[in-house]
Amino acid sequence: MAIVTNTFQTYQAIGDREDLTDIIYNISPTDTPFMSSIGKEKATGVLHEWQTDALAAAVNSNHHIEGDEISFGSISPTARINNHTQISRKAVVVSGTQDAVNKAGRNNELAYQISKSSKELKRDMEKTLTHNQTGTAGSTGAARKLSGLTSWIQASTSVGANGANGQVGGADVPGTARTDGTQRAFTEAQLKNVVKQCWDEGGDPSMIMLGSFNKQKLSGFTGGSTKMTSAEDKRLVNAVDIYESDFGAMTVVPNRFSRSRDCFVIQPDMWAVAFLRDFQLMDLAKTGDAEKKAMIAEYTLVSKNEKASGAVFDLTTS
Repeated sequence: MAIVTNTFQTYQAIGDREDLTDIIYNISPTDTPFMSSIGKEKATGVLHEWQTDALAAAVNSNHHIEGDEISFGSISPTARINNHTQISRKAVVVSGTQDAVNKAGRNNELAYQISKSSKELKRDMEKTLTHNQTGTAGSTGAARKLSGLTSWIQASTSVGANGANGQVGGADVPGTARTDGTQRAFTEAQLKNVVKQCWDEGGDPSMIMLGSFNKQKLSGFTGGSTKMTSAEDKRLVNAVDIYESDFGAMTVVPNRFSRSRDCFVIQPDMWAVAFLRDFQLMDLAKTGDAEKKAMIAEYTLVSKNEKASGAVFDLTTS
């Protein structure tokens, strides 16, 4: 099909206005299930400390002669545990000109970038808190780092060949990173074994946290039940959001930022984030025709008693 000679088209036009929607679409996830489900407390130093204790094992030999002289057993001291605070931050700098020009999707460039950075900071913190990271005290030339969730759990685990749990040290020694083992397929038997271990240790876990691939694997577990479908409803439900174990119901929560090779069985009230400095926006010195801001947090992970939680480690992810 031919066009009329000398037809003036958009290809030659100069003054057509741009068609730019006044919305910025962003689907990057901002949910932080671990940090959102655990407690929050205050730290007052760069080395945050707490104590744990345990009752003596129950025995069936606690019977004594009438009028017998009382003897005294040894008393075990509490364990003194700690974790280092870590500084995480996001900084933005926006020129005065960029803030002044007419923009699509936002009125104030600096405010938009600050909002975006605060969400990025929370994502970084979620990834750090659940990571296999050894805490370090830092120095004048090296940053302090906290010990992450993966490094703390050692009492109730299922691990692959050559895998080794992270070690929670003695007095004043935080957890060290675990050694990853050979990856293997996630099974319900592994999960049930870890839940049982947690319960035997005295825990009462209520949350299972894992990545997307193994969340779908878990949805295939029977849990001792049969999935039912209503013909009238015309829906097939093939997902598990509540897992009924022998020791209680647990919420199944997928996490985009924890390692996809780890499945955590968590008692949330036995974990907390301790803030030395809560989220704050800092004004930075103006050194040119630009505004500088930094969003900062200084925090650490508190494992009130790691025996209450467990993990199935070294899982395949595809």
